[in-house]
Amino acid sequence: MEDYEKLLTQAYKDIKPIKDTGERFEIPKIQGHVEGTKTILTNLSQIASILRREQEHILKFLLKELATSGKIQGNQAILQTKIPSAKINSKVEQYTNEFVLCKECKKPDTEITKQDRFSFLHCLACGAKHSVRAKI
Repeated sequence: MEDYEKLLTQAYKDIKPIKDTGERFEIPKIQGHVEGTKTILTNLSQIASILRREQEHILKFLLKELATSGKIQGNQAILQTKIPSAKINSKVEQYTNEFVLCKECKKPDTEITKQDRFSFLHCLACGAKHSVRAKI
């Protein structure tokens, strides 16, 4: 039994500690750079795949909230003005709270469904259904 305890102690020493916040869902920070008067976002497609939403939907929300124009070109999103990344990150977080996270259980396992003219956020985890704004 002593050998088992020694081996167990040694195994615990060899294991790397997990640096996790306890949440399985983390939104990556926006990456990009400024070129002249334009802001180029390089990881919008990665954020869209993590949020499980259309890249165009996220960009449309960002453009409206940031009061600018822009487009998707290749794998990048180009905004027509200089915008600090902190402001963009706060808008991505706002998008996540409004269009991704369930209002009841706060889980990201949701989908946007349309019924007639209305859009709903349907939670696949708890079954809750909440209306969201249809027009961005």
